Parts: sequence; C-alpha cells; structure tokens
Amino acid sequence: METSDKVLNLILSFLPSFSILIISVGIIWGSYWFFIGKHPEFGNERKFPFQILMLILSIISVLAIVMTLPVNTDSRDQIMSLIGILLSGIIAFSSTNIISNLMAGVLLRITKPFKTGDFIKVDNFFGRVSERGLFDTEVQSENREFIALPNAYLVKNPILAIPSSDAIVSTKLSLGYDVHHLKVEPLLIQAARECGLKHPFVHILELGDFSVTYKISGLLTEAKGFITARSNLSQSILDTLHESGIEIVSPTFMNQRRISEDKKIIPIFVRETTAKNEVEAEKIVFDKAEKAEQTEEKKQELIDDIQNLKTTLKETKDEKKDKVKESIEAKRKRLKAVEEKED
Repeated sequence: METSDKVLNLILSFLPSFSILIISVGIIWGSYWFFIGKHPEFGNERKFPFQILMLILSIISVLAIVMTLPVNTDSRDQIMSLIGILLSGIIAFSSTNIISNLMAGVLLRITKPFKTGDFIKVDNFFGRVSERGLFDTEVQSENREFIALPNAYLVKNPILAIPSSDAIVSTKLSLGYDVHHLKVEPLLIQAARECGLKHPFVHILELGDFSVTYKISGLLTEAKGFITARSNLSQSILDTLHESGIEIVSPTFMNQRRISEDKKIIPIFVRETTAKNEVEAEKIVFDKAEKAEQTEEKKQELIDDIQNLKTTLKETKDEKKDKVKESIEAKRKRLKAVEEKED
C-alpha cells in the first residue's frame, strides 16, 4: 500500500511538469501550423523569422518545465545555472564563427540593407548579390567570380548598396586650366544625356596644381546595366570633348615628336552611322545574380497571387469556390517548383 502511495505521489509531483510539457508542445505545434504549415507557398526567406520564433518558444518551454520540476529550490537553481552555463559556453566558443554569423544573418534580414540582385560595395569588394544565406552572402563580382562574404563581416563594415532603380552613374576626368569650365560643363552634360542618363549634373572636385578635376553624374533608371552605363558614359565623354576640339591631356603632357603649338592631340573621329552589335556585359558577368533576382521576383509574384486568391475565396459563392481553390493549388505547385529549381 505504501508503495502505491509513493508512486501516486511521485506521479502527482511531476504532473505540473507534464502538463506544461504537453501545453508547450501544443503551442509550438500550433504556432508552426499557423505560421508555416498553413502557408506552403512561403519560401525560405519568409519562413526564417517564424523558425526563429519556434526556437525562442522551445527555449522558453524548457525553462518553464525546469521551474515546475518537483525539486527543492537549490536543485532548481543548479539546473538553471547549468542551462545558463551551457548556453553561455556555446555562444562564447562560437561567437567568432557560427553564432556571430547566424546573428548577423538575422540582423541583415531585419534591417534589409540590400536584397538579392542588388549591386553592393563592401570595403574592396564590389558585385551583385546572387544569394543570401544564414551564415554568409554570396556576391558575383565584375570578373564573374563568386565571393562568399561572412554576414558578420557585412555587419561590421559599411555597405554601399546601389538601388535597383534610379542609380547614379558617374565618372571623373581632369582638364587643363586653359579650358574654361563654362565650356566644359555643358559638354559633359551633353555627353551624359547622349548615353541615356537622366538629369545629369557636374561638380568640380579639385583645383590641382596642373589641372581641374570634374565629376559628371547622371540618373540610370535601370541599375542592371550599371557596368555598361559607366563604360558608355566614359566613351560618350571622349567623343563629345574630342568633337568639340578639347584635348583630354594634362598641361604637363610630353611627347617625343616635334609638333607645332597649335597642334592638338585628338584622334581622328569618325561617327558611326550603323548601330554597334554590342554584347550586354551584365548578362554574362552577373548571370547567377540575374537568375536569383528573377527567381525572387517570381516567388514574390506567386505569393501575392495566392494571397489575393485567398481573399477572393472568402468573398466567393459556394458554387465558384472550387475553381478558386484549384487556382490556389496550381499557384502553390508552381511556387514549389520554383523553390525546388532554386535549390
């Protein structure tokens, strides 16, 4: 009889812990179904914050179960201290590697300084973002190289991000003091307009010992062609200034050939009458980044379509609901196919 009473008392003493365990599992499972399971159309980017929420709920559940264990205060404090020491040890030993990059990845998703497909410059690295991971960010450089930048490195260093639309393209050049700036500035603005830049403007950056440094800038409405636009601007400046009889050389320019003082160093200019058959550099250099951006745009478009169809489903009469449900299921299959192709 005493044995039965002891077993019963032991079961009753653990009952609060079991109850909290069952409730915690129910809350975590319910939250998972509501935030993730209910939305199969969500991609990895959309699921990530909810996965972090699941992790936080799990930690809180473990602490709640420990607090209700049928042990004395000293034992409970020892268990809590042990858990704290384990967590602190994991963070301390991994802070410079896994945990720091993971937390930096979370921070980058919260602050969103850039997105897939954007041009970014960090320290000496410049390129287009082709992939965003939890621990690092992959950037495709101008030489078609893939650079994996740790997320912690991105958080510690300033990030220069070029927006996908309305980006500024600029270049610098130096001209001698013998050319008046009132003559130079209109020509530079003309050159920027001829290569397709909008709202061009000129700044004088420096009055050097032998030359004046100008900077010409203009607005590029489509940043995907940033590299080509920068080259086209330099080319247009050369053509425009040379056509106007302005030589782009420093007053200290020396040449071994004897030439007269009125002879200008300008190449013979011939305006082409036919359009060039140019290869679009960005499509070759940033191929992976371009595909990644297109995939993200396609995923977001499908997600928006599914949300709109769900709203329509609530307002649709019973006889037409089946068609709307079929459309939602078809969109979900397409979204799943896009994500599997991405992986």
